[in-house]
Amino acid sequence: MARVATRIWVQSDLGALCDKLIACLRPTPKLGDPGGSVRKAEILVGLLAATILASPAHAQQPSVAELMRRLDALQKEVDELKAERRAASRPASHAVKTARAPAPAASPSKNAAPPAPAGSATPAIAALQQEVAKLEAASAPVPGLASPEPMGNQYEDEDALQSDLPGLSLRIPGSAAELRFYGFAKLSGSKDFNSRLQTDAPSAQSIPLVNSPAWRQGGEFFMSARYSRIGVDTRSLTAWGTLETRLEGDFAGSTLTAPNSLFRLRQAWAELGTPAFRVLAGQANSLWNEGLFESVNDGTSLNQSFVRQAQLRATGTLAPGLTGQVSLEAPATQYTSVDGVFTPDTTFSGATPSFSNAPDLLGRLTYRNDGFEFVTRGLLRELSIRTAGTAFEPQSVSDNAVGWGLASHARMPMRWLSDAFGADEVTGMAFYGKGIGRYNQVSTFGQDAISNIGLPGVASASLDPLETYGFTGVYRRFWTTQLRSNVEYSYARQVYPSYALGFIPGSTAAIFLNSNIQQVLANLIWSPFASFNNGVFGSGWLDVALEYLYTQRGVFGGGAATWPTGAGYGVSNRVLGAVTARF
Repeated sequence: MARVATRIWVQSDLGALCDKLIACLRPTPKLGDPGGSVRKAEILVGLLAATILASPAHAQQPSVAELMRRLDALQKEVDELKAERRAASRPASHAVKTARAPAPAASPSKNAAPPAPAGSATPAIAALQQEVAKLEAASAPVPGLASPEPMGNQYEDEDALQSDLPGLSLRIPGSAAELRFYGFAKLSGSKDFNSRLQTDAPSAQSIPLVNSPAWRQGGEFFMSARYSRIGVDTRSLTAWGTLETRLEGDFAGSTLTAPNSLFRLRQAWAELGTPAFRVLAGQANSLWNEGLFESVNDGTSLNQSFVRQAQLRATGTLAPGLTGQVSLEAPATQYTSVDGVFTPDTTFSGATPSFSNAPDLLGRLTYRNDGFEFVTRGLLRELSIRTAGTAFEPQSVSDNAVGWGLASHARMPMRWLSDAFGADEVTGMAFYGKGIGRYNQVSTFGQDAISNIGLPGVASASLDPLETYGFTGVYRRFWTTQLRSNVEYSYARQVYPSYALGFIPGSTAAIFLNSNIQQVLANLIWSPFASFNNGVFGSGWLDVALEYLYTQRGVFGGGAATWPTGAGYGVSNRVLGAVTARF
């Protein structure tokens, strides 16, 4: 298989049979018939070859290299026994002449097998050699077939470090295609200390307000395995390059306390092309996504984005270490007015005023070199509101607005400053935009824009994209290869038009107008099978982690906007733990 780290070569009793066969070939003082050893060897070799030939699809064999090693040792033992048998069949008087002249051929005994030249293979060994050659050819790299995409590369637009194993991969017999299974089983637990969040995936924008009913109830304990993940990845060689497809999901489609967790589709896409240029179509991670750091939290951390949506994407290599990407992605206008938060799924008298006219346009440039990474990304989108056919009539509004955003981050190895830092890393990210709430849903509750529709005295309603900006700083510390920590601080701010102060105090529209949010995260992760290969860290198949998460949010208008449902701010303290086993 082409550059696949993990193959399905399952060790079985066949390997043990090889070792026993070689041991049986070695003559003992009690064995007076070397010819008997040869016959015994041929019988065992036949058994070995028959075992291989009978194994279905060779799925239970040792590796090709191991079989060849054992086969060479076996051939050597057979050659030595044949030489001993020929020497034993010659008269003793000829023994001293052997060094001066070739001895005449001895007449074979009645029970002796016909002599064979040293180094020649028996029919059974020849069959075994042919079978091994077939196995080697079947597992050889396919010229032109691109290597599989990493499952959880922290430096791509995937979820940060969710899985860095290559998965279980196998060649499809009779084709230039490969199939890979990957994923992880994860058990998560959490304890809240000052408010009841009622979720195992808390979001910073919706933590309970101080003195709210959830705050007065106090903290709660959760355990869940519903974020366990499974995926299937295929790669096939075509005339246009490698065709890669992926289907991936988890079991977080239901509520936390549901007796049976429902399967939830995460990704479903196909990508065709070469490392120089390829095109993707389907549901995939947005180009705005960024996995900046490791976290136990199953929810999205502040200033990170893990939006997965339908898209058409092109990726190309622009220069060594420089990759460019552009995509058209599914649109979804989300806005807030005095009547609440409106999304494409909201019904308001049978329809939703949230409207979409065109796909979102996103772009991304990524540069990587010697552990350093610099990424810049941007988006351009249209936001629309159409009130015709909704409960807003007779106040009919049809308005469009432009949303845009820019973000950049840099990741630097600390060894550039001093070798004493080892593999430590520092990362900084900043963003700014208007109308990008859906892509930064952790801070804005998904609001892209604010509208004054429905407020008293408004003759001509407007749709105003929400201005937002923020930054994140992360330090990743390796205490040892197997033990590491991440410490993170994030800040985000939203700027609202003054008419938002007219929203009804304590209403959904008012209490989710987050003006500023802060988050602090610190964790300790133990990966007993972690290692560095050529300077690249791999966490192995097992993580055991403990994490502390602090979040604070302040509401636009303060207590005047949130009374009587709580104070003008919310605070959350949560301790989390997780055990993740990957495959």
